[in-house]
Amino acid sequence: KYKDIARKNKLTATGKKLYKVRCSTIEQSFADAKELHGYRYARLRGLKSVQMQAYLTAACQNMKKIAFHLTKKGLVEGY
Repeated sequence: KYKDIARKNKLTATGKKLYKVRCSTIEQSFADAKELHGYRYARLRGLKSVQMQAYLTAACQNMKKIAFHLTKKGLVEGY
């Protein structure tokens, strides 16, 4: 039921605009995690271990974003 609603929303004008933005935001974040942060394979086994890897990966990505924005605004010196 909810998948049908999501598919219908995706076909609206607003849905099409949001889907285009998704490529440069959400999907890029997953690609970054996979390629740059070792998210392609789990390093350990077990749900708790994999969850911890996911949390640490997300924390690293967030710290990189914060550093990028602070550097861009001139609040922190870049390398």
